[in-house]
Amino acid sequence: MSDPRVDLYIEAVPAWQQAICQQVRALVHAADPDVEETIKRTVQPYFVLEGNICALLAAKDHVNVFLYDGGIVPDPHNIITAGHTNKTARTVAFHEGDAVNEEAMVEMFKAIIANNRAGGWRKIKGR
Repeated sequence: MSDPRVDLYIEAVPAWQQAICQQVRALVHAADPDVEETIKRTVQPYFVLEGNICALLAAKDHVNVFLYDGGIVPDPHNIITAGHTNKTARTVAFHEGDAVNEEAMVEMFKAIIANNRAGGWRKIKGR
């Protein structure tokens, strides 16, 4: 389900960032049709399904996609750019001209959603 506040966020950033945000948005919804959008931290778009999946942040020269997986979802395509040892979230950063690895992103979104449905990364990591 889309949220018009996410539309407003995306419309306010430069065109190249809009394209990346829209692509990531489409991919997270493609991972599961039950994904919902919301705004947290006043303006930041979040995609949720039984817990956080990811969030978008358009920075000055890149777009960050924060993956809320607690570092337990595999990254076989090596798309993670920051937070490799972070306990709560990792990041994929896209700069102008970067291609989005759609297959890798959807795989990670699906894995995060599966973990959320299994009780979330805290519960899974504790096993």
